[in-house]
Amino acid sequence: MKKTLLLIFAFAAMITQQSHSNLREEDPGQLERAYLVKTLTHIADPVLESLSRNELKKRMPVEAKTDDRRNFTYLEAFGRLLAGMAPWLELGPDPSREGQLRQKYITLVRQCIKNATDPKAADYMNFNQGGQALVDAAFLAQGLLRAPTQLWDHLEEQTKNNVLKAFSSTRVITPGYNNWLLFSAEIEAALLKFGGSCDRMRIDYALRSHKNWYKGDAIYGDGPHFHWDYYNSFVIQPMLLDVTNTLAKVQKNAADSVQHSLFLARARRYAEIQERLISPEGTYPPIGRSLAYRFGAFQVLSQMALQKTLPKKVSPQQVRAALYTMIKRQIEAPSTFDKNGWLQIGIFGHQPNVGETYISTGSLYLCSEAFLFLGLPNTDELWQGKDKAWTAKKVWEGEDLQTDHADD
Repeated sequence: MKKTLLLIFAFAAMITQQSHSNLREEDPGQLERAYLVKTLTHIADPVLESLSRNELKKRMPVEAKTDDRRNFTYLEAFGRLLAGMAPWLELGPDPSREGQLRQKYITLVRQCIKNATDPKAADYMNFNQGGQALVDAAFLAQGLLRAPTQLWDHLEEQTKNNVLKAFSSTRVITPGYNNWLLFSAEIEAALLKFGGSCDRMRIDYALRSHKNWYKGDAIYGDGPHFHWDYYNSFVIQPMLLDVTNTLAKVQKNAADSVQHSLFLARARRYAEIQERLISPEGTYPPIGRSLAYRFGAFQVLSQMALQKTLPKKVSPQQVRAALYTMIKRQIEAPSTFDKNGWLQIGIFGHQPNVGETYISTGSLYLCSEAFLFLGLPNTDELWQGKDKAWTAKKVWEGEDLQTDHADD
Protein backbone atom coordinates (compact mmCIF):
# COMPACT_ATOMS: atom_id res chain seq x y z
CA MET A 1 0.00 0.00 0.00
CA LYS A 2 2.77 2.40 0.96
CA LYS A 3 4.59 1.70 -2.32
CA THR A 4 1.37 2.26 -4.27
CA LEU A 5 0.77 5.61 -2.56
CA LEU A 6 4.32 6.71 -3.32
CA LEU A 7 3.82 5.87 -6.99
CA ILE A 8 0.55 7.83 -7.05
CA PHE A 9 2.19 10.87 -5.44
CA ALA A 10 5.12 10.68 -7.84
CA PHE A 11 2.76 10.48 -10.84
CA ALA A 12 0.71 13.41 -9.53
CA ALA A 13 3.85 15.46 -9.03
CA MET A 14 4.98 14.67 -12.57
CA ILE A 15 1.62 15.75 -14.04
CA THR A 16 1.62 18.93 -11.97
CA GLN A 17 5.16 19.73 -13.06
CA GLN A 18 4.25 19.18 -16.71
CA SER A 19 1.15 21.35 -16.32
CA HIS A 20 3.15 24.20 -14.81
CA SER A 21 5.81 23.77 -17.47
CA ASN A 22 3.19 24.15 -20.20
CA LEU A 23 1.68 27.17 -18.46
CA ARG A 24 5.10 28.74 -18.08
CA GLU A 25 5.77 28.32 -21.80
CA GLU A 26 2.38 29.67 -22.85
CA ASP A 27 1.61 32.25 -20.17
CA PRO A 28 4.66 33.32 -18.14
CA GLY A 29 3.05 36.59 -17.09
CA GLN A 30 0.29 34.80 -15.19
CA LEU A 31 2.75 32.52 -13.43
CA GLU A 32 4.88 35.49 -12.45
CA ARG A 33 1.84 37.34 -11.19
CA ALA A 34 0.81 34.34 -9.08
CA TYR A 35 4.31 34.19 -7.58
CA LEU A 36 4.27 37.92 -6.80
CA VAL A 37 0.84 37.74 -5.16
CA LYS A 38 2.01 34.79 -3.07
CA THR A 39 5.14 36.72 -2.10
CA LEU A 40 3.26 39.89 -1.15
CA THR A 41 0.78 38.01 1.01
CA HIS A 42 3.59 36.02 2.63
CA ILE A 43 5.27 39.30 3.59
CA ALA A 44 1.96 40.72 4.82
CA ASP A 45 0.60 37.80 6.83
CA PRO A 46 2.43 38.23 10.15
CA VAL A 47 1.66 41.96 10.26
CA LEU A 48 -1.98 41.85 9.24
CA GLU A 49 -2.97 38.70 11.11
CA SER A 50 -1.41 40.00 14.32
CA LEU A 51 -2.77 43.54 14.05
CA SER A 52 -6.26 42.35 13.13
CA ARG A 53 -6.27 40.49 16.47
CA ASN A 54 -4.80 43.43 18.40
CA GLU A 55 -1.65 41.39 18.97
CA LEU A 56 0.95 43.14 16.81
CA LYS A 57 2.79 44.70 19.75
CA LYS A 58 2.72 41.35 21.49
CA ARG A 59 3.96 39.22 18.59
CA MET A 60 6.23 41.37 16.43
CA PRO A 61 9.99 41.18 17.06
CA VAL A 62 11.92 44.44 17.09
CA GLU A 63 15.34 44.03 15.53
CA ALA A 64 17.20 47.35 15.82
CA LYS A 65 20.47 48.96 16.86
CA THR A 66 18.84 51.36 19.34
CA ASP A 67 16.34 50.86 22.15
CA ASP A 68 13.77 53.48 21.11
CA ARG A 69 12.34 51.84 17.99
CA ARG A 70 9.39 50.20 19.76
CA ASN A 71 7.86 53.67 19.83
CA PHE A 72 7.60 53.62 16.03
CA THR A 73 8.14 50.17 14.55
CA TYR A 74 4.49 49.03 14.60
CA LEU A 75 3.16 51.96 12.58
CA GLU A 76 6.18 51.56 10.32
CA ALA A 77 5.25 47.97 9.54
CA PHE A 78 1.57 48.62 8.92
CA GLY A 79 1.80 51.95 7.11
CA ARG A 80 4.57 50.88 4.78
CA LEU A 81 3.01 47.50 4.02
CA LEU A 82 -0.32 49.11 3.20
CA ALA A 83 1.25 51.74 0.92
CA GLY A 84 2.55 49.01 -1.36
CA MET A 85 -0.34 46.59 -1.04
CA ALA A 86 -3.13 49.13 -1.61
CA PRO A 87 -3.32 49.13 -5.43
CA TRP A 88 -3.77 45.35 -5.44
CA LEU A 89 -6.51 45.63 -2.82
CA GLU A 90 -8.19 48.42 -4.78
CA LEU A 91 -8.92 45.94 -7.58
CA GLY A 92 -11.55 44.58 -5.20
CA PRO A 93 -12.97 41.09 -4.84
CA ASP A 94 -14.22 38.97 -7.72
CA PRO A 95 -15.13 35.28 -8.21
CA SER A 96 -11.59 34.29 -9.22
CA ARG A 97 -9.21 32.64 -6.77
CA GLU A 98 -7.13 35.81 -6.62
CA GLY A 99 -10.24 37.94 -6.25
CA GLN A 100 -11.36 35.90 -3.25
CA LEU A 101 -7.86 36.21 -1.80
CA ARG A 102 -8.12 39.99 -2.16
CA GLN A 103 -11.41 39.89 -0.27
CA LYS A 104 -9.65 38.17 2.62
CA TYR A 105 -6.94 40.82 2.80
CA ILE A 106 -9.32 43.75 2.30
CA THR A 107 -11.29 42.54 5.33
CA LEU A 108 -8.09 42.06 7.34
CA VAL A 109 -6.78 45.54 6.48
CA ARG A 110 -10.04 47.27 7.42
CA GLN A 111 -9.87 45.64 10.84
CA CYS A 112 -6.22 46.59 11.14
CA ILE A 113 -7.00 50.25 10.39
CA LYS A 114 -9.66 50.17 13.09
CA ASN A 115 -7.30 48.71 15.69
CA ALA A 116 -4.36 50.93 14.76
CA THR A 117 -6.36 54.16 15.22
CA ASP A 118 -8.63 53.26 18.13
CA PRO A 119 -7.23 54.86 21.32
CA LYS A 120 -8.78 52.05 23.36
CA ALA A 121 -7.21 49.23 21.34
CA ALA A 122 -4.17 47.28 22.49
CA ASP A 123 -2.47 48.00 19.16
CA TYR A 124 -3.31 51.71 19.04
CA MET A 125 -0.33 53.31 17.34
CA ASN A 126 1.83 56.34 17.99
CA PHE A 127 1.03 59.18 15.59
CA ASN A 128 2.54 62.20 17.33
CA GLN A 129 5.31 61.28 19.79
CA GLY A 130 8.74 61.69 18.15
CA GLY A 131 9.55 62.67 14.59
CA GLN A 132 9.42 59.16 13.14
CA ALA A 133 5.67 59.02 13.80
CA LEU A 134 5.15 61.61 11.06
CA VAL A 135 6.97 59.45 8.53
CA ASP A 136 4.82 56.39 8.93
CA ALA A 137 1.54 58.21 9.36
CA ALA A 138 2.34 59.49 5.87
CA PHE A 139 2.80 55.96 4.53
CA LEU A 140 -0.56 55.00 6.04
CA ALA A 141 -2.06 58.04 4.32
CA GLN A 142 -0.42 56.96 1.08
CA GLY A 143 -2.04 53.54 1.36
CA LEU A 144 -5.50 55.02 1.90
CA LEU A 145 -5.08 57.40 -1.03
CA ARG A 146 -4.19 54.41 -3.21
CA ALA A 147 -7.23 52.35 -2.18
CA PRO A 148 -10.04 54.80 -1.37
CA THR A 149 -12.87 52.60 -2.64
CA GLN A 150 -11.99 49.29 -1.02
CA LEU A 151 -10.58 50.71 2.20
CA TRP A 152 -11.73 54.21 3.16
CA ASP A 153 -15.26 54.02 1.74
CA HIS A 154 -16.01 50.87 3.75
CA LEU A 155 -14.66 51.98 7.12
CA GLU A 156 -17.04 52.59 10.00
CA GLU A 157 -17.69 56.28 10.70
CA GLN A 158 -15.95 56.08 14.05
CA THR A 159 -12.88 54.58 12.45
CA LYS A 160 -12.87 57.31 9.80
CA ASN A 161 -12.99 59.91 12.56
CA ASN A 162 -10.17 58.17 14.40
CA VAL A 163 -8.01 58.14 11.26
CA LEU A 164 -8.60 61.83 10.62
CA LYS A 165 -7.80 62.67 14.26
CA ALA A 166 -4.61 60.60 14.08
CA PHE A 167 -3.50 62.35 10.91
CA SER A 168 -4.31 65.80 12.29
CA SER A 169 -2.37 65.05 15.47
CA THR A 170 0.86 64.74 13.46
CA ARG A 171 0.86 68.51 12.94
CA VAL A 172 2.70 68.93 16.25
CA ILE A 173 5.77 67.41 14.54
CA THR A 174 8.04 69.77 12.60
CA PRO A 175 9.43 67.97 9.54
CA GLY A 176 13.09 68.24 8.57
CA TYR A 177 14.15 70.44 5.68
CA ASN A 178 14.45 67.52 3.29
CA ASN A 179 12.18 64.74 1.97
CA TRP A 180 10.34 64.88 5.31
CA LEU A 181 8.41 67.90 4.06
CA LEU A 182 6.57 65.46 1.81
CA PHE A 183 5.39 63.40 4.77
CA SER A 184 3.47 66.41 6.05
CA ALA A 185 2.21 67.09 2.53
CA GLU A 186 1.03 63.49 2.05
CA ILE A 187 -0.94 63.60 5.27
CA GLU A 188 -2.51 66.92 4.33
CA ALA A 189 -3.49 65.46 0.95
CA ALA A 190 -5.26 62.61 2.74
CA LEU A 191 -7.00 65.07 5.06
CA LEU A 192 -8.17 67.00 2.01
CA LYS A 193 -9.36 63.87 0.20
CA PHE A 194 -11.12 62.24 3.15
CA GLY A 195 -11.87 65.13 5.49
CA GLY A 196 -12.58 67.94 3.04
CA SER A 197 -9.93 70.40 4.23
CA CYS A 198 -6.18 70.67 4.72
CA ASP A 199 -3.36 73.03 5.58
CA ARG A 200 -2.48 73.97 2.02
CA MET A 201 0.62 75.84 3.17
CA ARG A 202 2.25 72.58 4.29
CA ILE A 203 1.61 71.12 0.86
CA ASP A 204 2.74 74.15 -1.14
CA TYR A 205 5.91 74.55 0.91
CA ALA A 206 6.87 70.92 0.29
CA LEU A 207 6.18 71.13 -3.45
CA ARG A 208 7.95 74.46 -3.90
CA SER A 209 10.98 73.26 -1.96
CA HIS A 210 11.34 70.15 -4.10
CA LYS A 211 11.08 72.18 -7.27
CA ASN A 212 13.98 74.25 -5.96
CA TRP A 213 15.94 71.10 -5.13
CA TYR A 214 15.62 69.63 -8.62
CA LYS A 215 19.10 68.73 -9.91
CA GLY A 216 18.23 67.78 -13.49
CA ASP A 217 17.62 64.55 -15.41
CA ALA A 218 14.76 63.45 -13.14
CA ILE A 219 16.70 63.70 -9.86
CA TYR A 220 15.78 65.76 -6.80
CA GLY A 221 18.05 66.58 -3.92
CA ASP A 222 17.06 65.29 -0.52
CA GLY A 223 16.99 68.83 0.75
CA PRO A 224 19.34 71.34 -0.90
CA HIS A 225 22.08 68.74 -1.42
CA PHE A 226 22.30 65.73 -3.70
CA HIS A 227 22.58 62.27 -2.11
CA TRP A 228 23.34 59.16 -4.16
CA ASP A 229 20.67 56.85 -2.77
CA TYR A 230 17.18 55.61 -3.62
CA TYR A 231 15.14 58.25 -1.79
CA ASN A 232 13.85 59.61 -5.08
CA SER A 233 12.02 56.28 -5.28
CA PHE A 234 11.44 55.46 -1.61
CA VAL A 235 9.70 58.78 -0.93
CA ILE A 236 10.24 61.83 -3.09
CA GLN A 237 8.82 61.14 -6.53
CA PRO A 238 5.92 58.89 -5.46
CA MET A 239 4.72 61.38 -2.87
CA LEU A 240 5.09 64.31 -5.27
CA LEU A 241 2.77 62.39 -7.59
CA ASP A 242 0.32 61.35 -4.85
CA VAL A 243 -0.03 64.86 -3.48
CA THR A 244 -0.38 66.72 -6.77
CA ASN A 245 -2.73 64.10 -8.18
CA THR A 246 -4.97 64.49 -5.13
CA LEU A 247 -4.92 68.27 -5.41
CA ALA A 248 -5.78 68.16 -9.08
CA LYS A 249 -8.70 65.76 -8.58
CA VAL A 250 -10.17 67.27 -5.42
CA GLN A 251 -9.68 70.98 -5.99
CA LYS A 252 -9.87 70.84 -9.79
CA ASN A 253 -7.43 73.70 -10.18
CA ALA A 254 -5.70 73.99 -13.56
CA ALA A 255 -2.42 75.02 -11.92
CA ASP A 256 -2.43 71.82 -9.83
CA SER A 257 -2.90 69.74 -12.97
CA VAL A 258 0.01 71.48 -14.68
CA GLN A 259 2.17 70.90 -11.61
CA HIS A 260 1.24 67.22 -11.55
CA SER A 261 2.16 66.88 -15.23
CA LEU A 262 5.59 68.31 -14.51
CA PHE A 263 6.29 65.84 -11.70
CA LEU A 264 4.90 62.98 -13.80
CA ALA A 265 7.19 63.75 -16.75
CA ARG A 266 10.20 63.66 -14.44
CA ALA A 267 9.02 60.44 -12.81
CA ARG A 268 8.74 58.78 -16.22
CA ARG A 269 12.37 59.64 -16.96
CA TYR A 270 13.41 58.44 -13.50
CA ALA A 271 11.64 55.13 -14.18
CA GLU A 272 13.63 54.84 -17.38
CA ILE A 273 16.83 55.27 -15.38
CA GLN A 274 15.67 52.75 -12.78
CA GLU A 275 14.96 50.13 -15.43
CA ARG A 276 18.55 50.49 -16.66
CA LEU A 277 19.92 50.02 -13.14
CA ILE A 278 18.64 46.43 -12.91
CA SER A 279 21.43 44.05 -13.92
CA PRO A 280 20.89 40.98 -16.13
CA GLU A 281 20.89 38.91 -12.93
CA GLY A 282 18.23 41.03 -11.22
CA THR A 283 20.62 42.90 -8.91
CA TYR A 284 21.22 46.64 -8.57
CA PRO A 285 23.91 48.96 -7.12
CA PRO A 286 23.89 48.93 -3.30
CA ILE A 287 24.32 52.71 -3.07
CA GLY A 288 23.31 55.00 -0.23
CA ARG A 289 21.31 54.59 2.92
CA SER A 290 18.21 52.52 3.73
CA LEU A 291 19.23 49.55 1.60
CA ALA A 292 17.30 47.36 4.05
CA TYR A 293 14.14 48.48 2.24
CA ARG A 294 15.25 46.00 -0.43
CA PHE A 295 13.34 46.11 -3.73
CA GLY A 296 11.21 48.97 -2.44
CA ALA A 297 14.00 51.00 -4.06
CA PHE A 298 12.19 50.48 -7.37
CA GLN A 299 8.82 51.92 -6.37
CA VAL A 300 8.84 54.54 -9.13
CA LEU A 301 9.35 51.95 -11.88
CA SER A 302 6.48 49.90 -10.49
CA GLN A 303 4.33 53.01 -10.09
CA MET A 304 4.84 54.09 -13.70
CA ALA A 305 3.88 50.59 -14.81
CA LEU A 306 0.76 50.75 -12.62
CA GLN A 307 -0.24 54.12 -14.03
CA LYS A 308 0.52 52.97 -17.60
CA THR A 309 2.89 55.89 -18.05
CA LEU A 310 6.11 54.02 -18.79
CA PRO A 311 8.59 55.72 -21.14
CA LYS A 312 8.20 54.82 -24.81
CA LYS A 313 11.44 52.84 -24.89
CA VAL A 314 10.37 50.65 -21.94
CA SER A 315 7.80 47.93 -22.59
CA PRO A 316 5.49 46.60 -19.85
CA GLN A 317 6.80 43.05 -20.35
CA GLN A 318 10.40 44.06 -19.75
CA VAL A 319 9.43 45.87 -16.55
CA ARG A 320 7.45 42.82 -15.41
CA ALA A 321 10.38 40.52 -16.11
CA ALA A 322 12.94 42.80 -14.45
CA LEU A 323 10.92 43.40 -11.27
CA TYR A 324 9.92 39.76 -10.99
CA THR A 325 13.53 38.60 -11.34
CA MET A 326 14.77 41.14 -8.80
CA ILE A 327 12.08 40.42 -6.22
CA LYS A 328 12.47 36.65 -6.57
CA ARG A 329 16.24 36.84 -6.19
CA GLN A 330 16.04 38.86 -2.98
CA ILE A 331 13.02 37.26 -1.36
CA GLU A 332 14.47 33.75 -1.74
CA ALA A 333 17.79 34.64 -0.14
CA PRO A 334 18.34 32.52 2.99
CA SER A 335 17.22 34.16 6.26
CA THR A 336 15.23 36.95 4.60
CA PHE A 337 12.53 35.94 7.10
CA ASP A 338 12.87 34.70 10.65
CA LYS A 339 11.33 31.39 11.75
CA ASN A 340 7.94 33.06 12.28
CA GLY A 341 7.84 34.80 8.92
CA TRP A 342 8.91 38.32 9.93
CA LEU A 343 11.32 40.20 7.70
CA GLN A 344 14.89 40.54 8.95
CA ILE A 345 17.30 43.40 8.32
CA GLY A 346 19.37 43.03 5.17
CA ILE A 347 19.39 43.56 1.44
CA PHE A 348 20.21 39.95 0.51
CA GLY A 349 19.21 37.70 3.37
CA HIS A 350 19.96 38.68 6.96
CA GLN A 351 22.65 41.39 7.13
CA PRO A 352 22.18 43.33 10.39
CA ASN A 353 24.93 45.86 9.63
CA VAL A 354 22.96 47.07 6.59
CA GLY A 355 20.50 48.71 8.99
CA GLU A 356 21.11 52.27 10.13
CA THR A 357 20.16 53.38 13.65
CA TYR A 358 16.69 54.40 12.45
CA ILE A 359 16.02 50.96 10.94
CA SER A 360 13.96 48.35 12.78
CA THR A 361 11.81 45.39 11.82
CA GLY A 362 8.87 47.60 10.90
CA SER A 363 10.99 49.73 8.58
CA LEU A 364 11.64 46.76 6.30
CA TYR A 365 8.04 46.58 5.07
CA LEU A 366 8.70 49.48 2.74
CA CYS A 367 9.82 46.72 0.35
CA SER A 368 6.12 46.26 -0.45
CA GLU A 369 6.23 49.41 -2.62
CA ALA A 370 7.74 47.32 -5.42
CA PHE A 371 4.42 45.46 -5.77
CA LEU A 372 2.40 48.48 -6.92
CA PHE A 373 2.03 47.06 -10.42
CA LEU A 374 -0.07 44.21 -9.02
CA GLY A 375 -2.79 46.87 -9.08
CA LEU A 376 -3.05 46.19 -12.81
CA PRO A 377 -5.62 43.40 -13.40
CA ASN A 378 -4.34 40.10 -14.72
CA THR A 379 -5.95 40.92 -18.06
CA ASP A 380 -3.73 43.97 -18.54
CA GLU A 381 -1.12 43.99 -21.30
CA LEU A 382 1.68 43.89 -18.73
CA TRP A 383 0.70 40.37 -17.64
CA GLN A 384 0.30 39.08 -21.21
CA GLY A 385 2.89 37.57 -23.52
CA LYS A 386 6.40 36.34 -22.99
CA ASP A 387 9.06 38.06 -20.93
CA LYS A 388 11.10 40.69 -22.71
CA ALA A 389 14.71 41.39 -21.89
CA TRP A 390 15.25 44.59 -19.93
CA THR A 391 17.92 47.06 -21.01
CA ALA A 392 20.92 45.70 -19.10
CA LYS A 393 20.11 42.19 -20.25
CA LYS A 394 19.94 43.33 -23.87
CA VAL A 395 23.26 45.14 -23.60
CA TRP A 396 25.18 42.24 -22.11
CA GLU A 397 23.71 39.81 -24.63
CA GLY A 398 25.17 41.96 -27.38
CA GLU A 399 21.92 43.47 -28.65
CA ASP A 400 22.14 46.86 -30.32
CA LEU A 401 19.96 49.55 -28.80
CA GLN A 402 19.31 53.27 -28.82
CA THR A 403 21.49 55.67 -26.86
CA ASP A 404 20.25 57.13 -23.60
CA HIS A 405 19.93 60.88 -23.09
CA ALA A 406 18.81 63.21 -20.32
CA ASP A 407 15.44 64.83 -20.84
CA ASP A 408 16.65 68.24 -19.65
